[in-house]
Amino acid sequence: MPTPSKGARLGGSPSHERKILANLASQLITHGQITTTESRARRLRPVVERHITFAKRGDLAARRRVLRTLTDKTVVHILFTEVAPQMAERQGGYTRIIKIAPRKGDNAPMAVIELVTEPVSPKQAVVREATKAAEKAAKVPTPASAKSADSPESADSPDSAPSAASAEETAEETKA
Repeated sequence: MPTPSKGARLGGSPSHERKILANLASQLITHGQITTTESRARRLRPVVERHITFAKRGDLAARRRVLRTLTDKTVVHILFTEVAPQMAERQGGYTRIIKIAPRKGDNAPMAVIELVTEPVSPKQAVVREATKAAEKAAKVPTPASAKSADSPESADSPDSAPSAASAEETAEETKA
């Protein structure tokens, strides 16, 4: 659980806030999405994402760690058997918050928080970098052409690599 913020809390005391977040988390895991106020949704997101991270580990210690806050064993079972395998490929960002119209009675800003169940797709930037790397790999020059391409006068310098003719001369000398 994140440490409670200073100032006004969702339900008054820190313990009440933890209970509210635990109940919201269990409902989100059970139903896949819930409608709540924006502030509660923002406070709920790190709690649920941490639970999902523990569920992806899948060991007994992680299950007991989640059972500290989510006291319903059926919710924890759903988290470990259904939700965690769906999120196995995802590296984070397990939840999505969508703002909706304000509540009628008190005009409170409302939001829908839901679990992201779509398959992971690579980002466009990562795809672009991969294609650039593949293009560079396809255009890799040979070592001899790389030296001549780097500096045209390097072939004339005395410290440059020996030419093919000098390599043949050294090969003939070693034979004799």
